[in-house]
Amino acid sequence: MSTTPDTAAEPGADTPYFQRHVFFCMNKRDDGRNCCGEHGAEAAQKHAKKRCKELDINGPGKVRINQAGCLDRCDDGPVLVVYPEGVWYTYVDTSDIDEIVDSHLLKGVVVDRLKI
Repeated sequence: MSTTPDTAAEPGADTPYFQRHVFFCMNKRDDGRNCCGEHGAEAAQKHAKKRCKELDINGPGKVRINQAGCLDRCDDGPVLVVYPEGVWYTYVDTSDIDEIVDSHLLKGVVVDRLKI
């Protein structure tokens, strides 16, 4: 699979619309339990989206960065998941996000040290 296809798949084609789809857990709990939304998830998601745009790897046939509700892994959080591989990551700061973008999203290489 190419890292940056030139065109998006047509509906019904065997190729997915996005090469990689990233979901950031943004959940905020009202009861005080640990949650991703209280650990910089919004800033991290916005940073990843901006970084992908700067690298021109966003959009149809490439990468999509999305917000998600609870992904039910808050004890490991903050978390994000990259599909279609189904790789789960945790992160601390924007340098971790940059490493995930530069390695996994751009080159297809999983970042083992951040994998959960």
